[in-house]
This record gives sequence, C-alpha cells and structure tokens, in this order.
Amino acid sequence: MNIIEAIKKKAKSDIKTIVLPEAEDKRVIEAACKVEMEGFAKIILVGSNEAIKAKANEIGANIDKIKIVDPETSEKYDQYWKKFYELRKEKGVTEEDSKRIIKDPVYFGMMMVKMEDADGLVSGAAHSTSDTLRPALQILKTAPGTKLVSAFFLMNVPNCEYGEDGIFVFADSGLNENPDSEKLAEIAASSAMSFEQLVGKKSKVAMLSYSTYGSAKSELTEKVIEATRIVKERYPDLKVDGELQLDAAIVPEIAESKAKGSQVAGKCNTLVFPDLNAGNIGYKLVQRLAKAEAYGPLCQGIAKPVNDLSRGCSSDDIAGVVAITAVQGMKK
Repeated sequence: MNIIEAIKKKAKSDIKTIVLPEAEDKRVIEAACKVEMEGFAKIILVGSNEAIKAKANEIGANIDKIKIVDPETSEKYDQYWKKFYELRKEKGVTEEDSKRIIKDPVYFGMMMVKMEDADGLVSGAAHSTSDTLRPALQILKTAPGTKLVSAFFLMNVPNCEYGEDGIFVFADSGLNENPDSEKLAEIAASSAMSFEQLVGKKSKVAMLSYSTYGSAKSELTEKVIEATRIVKERYPDLKVDGELQLDAAIVPEIAESKAKGSQVAGKCNTLVFPDLNAGNIGYKLVQRLAKAEAYGPLCQGIAKPVNDLSRGCSSDDIAGVVAITAVQGMKK
C-alpha cells in the first residue's frame, strides 16, 4: 500500500493551502512545483520575491502559478506584527521586536496560519527543529485539550505483513527525550488520533518496553506500566495495551504466548516508545534495514498543522509532508 499516494488522494478532496517559508531552497521550489502539478494542495512560498524567482530561474523551475508572499512588501505585514505583539508583549516583546521578528519567513508563515490566511506550514529543510517549533508554540500554541506537543514518524514498510499492511506510526521519535508516564499517555492518545486521521483505519496502540506483562521489573518498565494505566483510564475507547515487547506488539504468534488474552497485542500499528533514544533508533533501523519510507518528524498537539523536515530531505519528501499537513488540516 502506498500510503503517501492515498494521503494525496484524500488531500484532493478538500484542498488546503500550505506555507513553505524556506522558499529560496531549490528542494522547496521543486517540491512546490510537484504539488502544483499534482494538485493536492495550494502552496504559498514566503520570502524575497526577487530571490525566489532568481533561484527558480537558476534551476529551471516554472513557478508562475505559485503564490509568493514577501514579508517586506506584504499588505498584511502591519496586521501580523501587531497581532504578534499582542501575543508576546507579556513576555517582554516590544513593538520594534515584533516588526523585526515578523519579517522572518518562518514567523510570517506562522502568522499566516494563525490568521487563517493559510491552513498549515512545513519547514525544516534549512532550519533546526527548534527554529520551526519555537514560533509554532509562540504563535499557534497547543491544541485544545492537549498538554503536550510530540513528534511521530509515519512509516511505510514494503512487503510487510505487520501493522496495517506495513504502515505504522512511531512516537515519540523526534522531540520528547524522556517522557514520564503522564507524557507517554498523552503521546499515545495523540498518536492514535494521528494514525486514524492519516491512514483511515482504527489505531491499535502498543506501549513498548523491554518487558511484556511483568517479565522484567525496573523503574523503566514501571514507567510504561503506569503510562498504560493512565491512558486506559483517560481514553477508555482507545485500543491500547502494555507493557509490550516489540515482537509481542506486532507478531500474532508471539503475542499468543507472551500476552495471551490481549485485544491488541500482535496487531499493533501505533508504537509508543518509552523514550527518544528508543524511538529514534527504532525508526532509523526500520528505515535503513527494511528500506521503509519514513515521513517525519511530524508534529502532533499544535493548534494548527505544522510539520518539521529533516535537513537531508528531498523534494519528494517535502511534497509528501505537504500532503500529510494538508490532511491534518481537514476537519476531523
């Protein structure tokens, strides 16, 4: 199953507008052209009009049909810096600070999303994760009812019988280093929602550990056991179990012996890792050894869709994340 093609098809049913603020990067321009050609989202490139067009000409890209917004000349500049000032003045931000900060394409793009002039934003090809998420949290803040912003990877493993025909969500694989039990429970709930929104199938969540049902006992396993208890209590409709070793989570035969009676063991498609070490190593192992497509780190828990990119991403990767961001922007 090609999950990105399915997501692009879904995105075409309700076209969203996505901001790309790193518009002088040739990969971003190429991705914008791919999106425009395939027609699954509208793109706004944010940055210097002159510089973007010069880069497009340099690489032979036709961006005539793609909207460019230059913060320096935009008619929305005054509206945006004044709104940013209102949002941040209690944190010591002055009017002069706001006028300067909003000229940054990432901040300007976030204000476009905040003011509903766009539906989502994708950045990170030329910025660090913190440079993408800091303005997102300052301007957009967390989603209602959500206490934690976390990151996940959408994994598409070829020729795989496990998960949802080889499709998984891995979380948190990009942001929270050592979440406690409360945070793990939040990550589980957000990840289940992300899986169902993007894949269109029921999520089955595994709270992963090196232990299954008490086969080992330590502070590490107790954290996962407590997280499982919390998530079951707070989200009774969620299909979740733990603590589970990876093989018990995804292999039916192993689940039968290690987690007999579990409703989800052996069938899990949403994997919640106990910490960032495990999550990041796990996704990279699957990506490299199983030749899986790994899309992310994708964000969950922000009030509007914002996604981070790997700085080693290709134009195809960017286009895929644009499609994901567009679907995240649809009404649930």
